[in-house]
Amino acid sequence: MNPLKNLSVIRKLVQIATFVFFVYGGSIVGFYIADKVSVALPALSCAYDSQTADFCTLIPFQHQMDHRLGMVIAKGGNIMMGLLPTLITLGTFLLLFVVLSKMFCGWVCPLGTIQEIFHMIGQKLGLRRHESLSEGMVHKLRPVKWLILLFLVFILPVMSGIGFISHDLGDPFCRICPSRFVTSLATGDAGQIFVDTANTTTIVMSVLGDFIFGLIIALSLTVRQPFCRVCPMLALHAAFRKIGLPRLIKNGTSRCDKCGLCAKACPMDIREIHTDMDRRDVTFDDCTLCGRCVEFCPDKDVLQLRYAGLPVFKADPAYFKQRRKAQRQWEGTGKKAKTAPQGV
Repeated sequence: MNPLKNLSVIRKLVQIATFVFFVYGGSIVGFYIADKVSVALPALSCAYDSQTADFCTLIPFQHQMDHRLGMVIAKGGNIMMGLLPTLITLGTFLLLFVVLSKMFCGWVCPLGTIQEIFHMIGQKLGLRRHESLSEGMVHKLRPVKWLILLFLVFILPVMSGIGFISHDLGDPFCRICPSRFVTSLATGDAGQIFVDTANTTTIVMSVLGDFIFGLIIALSLTVRQPFCRVCPMLALHAAFRKIGLPRLIKNGTSRCDKCGLCAKACPMDIREIHTDMDRRDVTFDDCTLCGRCVEFCPDKDVLQLRYAGLPVFKADPAYFKQRRKAQRQWEGTGKKAKTAPQGV
């Protein structure tokens, strides 16, 4: 199969290109321009990376909850003045989000890219893979991203600004976010992997951050997209998914009941893509619009990636056959391959 006709290969090239720009782009465009590109990126690009060309919206959200809204509440000031910076940041986020929607997760996010690369390494090392998490585990994990968004990005920073809890909890998500370690390490800076002994709070948060980083890297070798499943950015995307221009559309047929390849291909284990026969818009909360379900759908036009209502990539039997063959060659198992669609 021509690699340039393989959607997964095209996506990998986009991921690598955006990873290079967002992690090292500040060295290209300069510090002052990089600082002004946007502070509301809908992906986990981290400000702890000294060379970053941008950083994610979760960073200003936490600081605005802490230094603006929390302090305004503590001093009895005008609440709207405390909320205004957050509303401006949210507006910038939405302007960017409309363009690519949840594709920021599946095509742009540096942490998502690293997880996929480590999973590919795990495949080539022959490690035993967990092709899919159990249905029960998937349902237990789904609320976690909402809880992290609510408590670590909004509630704890506000409480810190008011003075109810330690100021060291003004940016709790950033202290444990794996992207902080991944992007800084990518630039040769290992300074983020340490234990901050300033007080009990910083010790606990820094140890937790180091542990989560190591756990995500280890899990990525055998589990598809482990952190993406609980990422608060994915929750933020889900909250506004209806306004994004890209969509995943399904035209279900009776043959879908006997197939299920789309659900097996999905790195987020969204089984509803297979079982839901009523919705046309199947851009579910956990979907990252990676397009793998469309690639591995054998029935013409049943699944489609659309942009502003126009079909961009559609399920096609001829493509499916070539894609399955390329998958088997990647896995090195020839015609005996029985695993779920993964890898390239």
